[in-house]
Amino acid sequence: MFNSEIVEIRSQSDIVVVRQRVRALAIDLRFSLIEQTKIVTAASELARNTLDYGKGGTVTLEIVDRFGEVGLKLTFEDQGPGIVDIELALQDGYTTGKGLGLGLGGAKRLMSEFVIVSEVGKGTQVTVIRWQR
Repeated sequence: MFNSEIVEIRSQSDIVVVRQRVRALAIDLRFSLIEQTKIVTAASELARNTLDYGKGGTVTLEIVDRFGEVGLKLTFEDQGPGIVDIELALQDGYTTGKGLGLGLGGAKRLMSEFVIVSEVGKGTQVTVIRWQR
């Protein structure tokens, strides 16, 4: 029985591994193809943020159960520079890098639950859950 798995995010190829592992778990949990795509897209964006802005980190993949409702929980953690203004970072179009500024807000919209905690100079933790419908 799967409990949890930690995947290191240190290179571009690790983002592919994250996508593959998340998709496999979403299939195991019998999410629809559309739901799988949403979860994998969110995971890919958050993994890329972990690498590009957090300078690498990890994602913990977990299957969670809350009152009989099953979901896939992903916790991305890095020890990078942190986010100065989380509300600003969640706005579409805002970026401190070369991206389009859609990843963080887009990931939030694609998942059922989204929690972000960040401390400047210490890092960022983003936890997302997609519940089966």
